[in-house]
Amino acid sequence: MAQGYVSTAEDRPLWRRIVDHPLVAMVIALGVLLAFAGLAGGLTEIALRGSPPETVNMASNVASVIAMIVVYKIFIRHLGEHPRDDLSGAKAIRETAAGIAIGFLLFSVIVGAAALFGVYRIVGIGDASLLLAALITAGLFPAVTEELLFRGILFRWIERFGGTWAALIVSSALFGASHLENPNASWLAAVGIALEGGLLLGGAYMLTRRLWVPMGIHAAWNVTQGEIYDIPVSGTPVHGLLEAKLAGPPLLTGNGFGLEASLISITIATLFAIYLIVRAARSGHLVQPRWVRRRENAL
Repeated sequence: MAQGYVSTAEDRPLWRRIVDHPLVAMVIALGVLLAFAGLAGGLTEIALRGSPPETVNMASNVASVIAMIVVYKIFIRHLGEHPRDDLSGAKAIRETAAGIAIGFLLFSVIVGAAALFGVYRIVGIGDASLLLAALITAGLFPAVTEELLFRGILFRWIERFGGTWAALIVSSALFGASHLENPNASWLAAVGIALEGGLLLGGAYMLTRRLWVPMGIHAAWNVTQGEIYDIPVSGTPVHGLLEAKLAGPPLLTGNGFGLEASLISITIATLFAIYLIVRAARSGHLVQPRWVRRRENAL
């Protein structure tokens, strides 16, 4: 009996091999995602021209989020040599809830530590009038858009090319650098975001191999620090449910950027990030670089 023919990656047309290359797939995914998000947000702003700015901003953010999720589900998840859906719905509610709990508890620990060091103090009751807008602009929008970009695209395909450690380092560094244009930003703030944010969210993605936990952590982290504890979110002023003050050495207060740029937050969140990364590594969730995998498959 004749042996059956087994196709390999090299049997695909040249154009498909080019498109499926991890770095090419990454560039295509980034371009498509940003284009559709910008289009949805822009059209929403045009449609609501003349409405209150807060309404326009919220609606534009929601439209961009919806567009990004739709284009991810329809197109982006099918890209590359090994298509994968990081927004699969089987554990969406449970993992998002777990992420929200982690984000809330983690930043509450950070605030508690700041209070023990005497740099955070509650001075009154805050304002809840902007809570709904903040849940969208500080919670939903950055959690979905940034996690799709930095973990769902950059981490995913850098990992397919250069391995897990390269993906974690590069995506974290870019995540930190993306905050340099924020109010009161500094290189310390960017390094802090890269460590406590990039490693933390990257570790959560490594461990679960889905985006729900990172999105939950990201949203809760922002809302908890800003809308509950009245701490600037990556340098952006907020109106929290509490009215609070940060005062003391800049290395402990974040020097106007918020506790994200303080040694307190950097230390606590980075330690938890290392815990997640170690768990992921021990669970066998590490990916070797592409050239190593190819060499091993050829043996």
